[in-house]
Amino acid sequence: MALFDLFSKRQKRLRGEVPDVYVYDEVPQPLRVQLVQILQDGLGPNESYHEVPLQLYAHIHKTLCREYGVFSLAKERHPSDWEAVANYLLQTDSTEHVIDIVELSLRAVDTVIRQRHWQHIGCSASPDETIAEANSRFRESGVGYEYVSGEVIRIDSQLIHDDVVKPALKFLADPKFKGANDEFLRAHEHYRHSRHKECLAECLKAFESTMKTICTLKRWQFQPTDTAKSLIDTCMTKGLFPTFMQSHIGNLRAILESGVPTVRNKLGGHGQGATITVVSESTARFALHSTAANILLFVESI
Repeated sequence: MALFDLFSKRQKRLRGEVPDVYVYDEVPQPLRVQLVQILQDGLGPNESYHEVPLQLYAHIHKTLCREYGVFSLAKERHPSDWEAVANYLLQTDSTEHVIDIVELSLRAVDTVIRQRHWQHIGCSASPDETIAEANSRFRESGVGYEYVSGEVIRIDSQLIHDDVVKPALKFLADPKFKGANDEFLRAHEHYRHSRHKECLAECLKAFESTMKTICTLKRWQFQPTDTAKSLIDTCMTKGLFPTFMQSHIGNLRAILESGVPTVRNKLGGHGQGATITVVSESTARFALHSTAANILLFVESI
């Protein structure tokens, strides 16, 4: 369903009531209601004569119950699977659980529903429309999450997300970069759950995997144990970048070598000793964005 620019929305913008900073620890009740409606439009009706939606609702409910260690998400007796999931989404105090439901549901829309004739199983919105509206509703409510490449990831800056992170994920979606893609998505998952050390470790893995894939595609010799510095040297030596950039090669090398590898090695990649090393959220965020920018630069230069 299309988003309507209602009178009330326009008045809120005029009064400056539209959020300009993302929040991550709260999902407003109106957004929860919208998400329930969006997901049901995309997954199909909760009725016995539509087999595919019922199977998906059962899978989503069972998966969540298994992961949360409960027998049912419902408080009342004998609800349908979708009623249990939808009511839990509306009532839970856990923002992460809300995001879990959205991620599982949109992934089902993006895969199973996309492979079927969605109109023939009762869906009232296409997979693309469903995903687009869910992401738009998050932005509209000032909640900093977006579904992309099979997972819900956290957004800190819309500009960086649109211009750097999403293009990087688009390139990594190529099966040739599957290893790097998995690692970069894991970095986002760690970041969303405030596991900042793990986020840095996966960032560097994704960066190194990207360069190893490029070297493999180009048939450039490298060792499986090569570090980021060695891989950068190989890419530079083999002329990955256009000749007009050669005069700036020193500065580029400095930027790359002082970015993700250094941050990760100093804060997340080695034993921390007697004192616990604390990696701040801002450091993890910098590593994520630097990784995306570096991946984009390297892959676009192939």
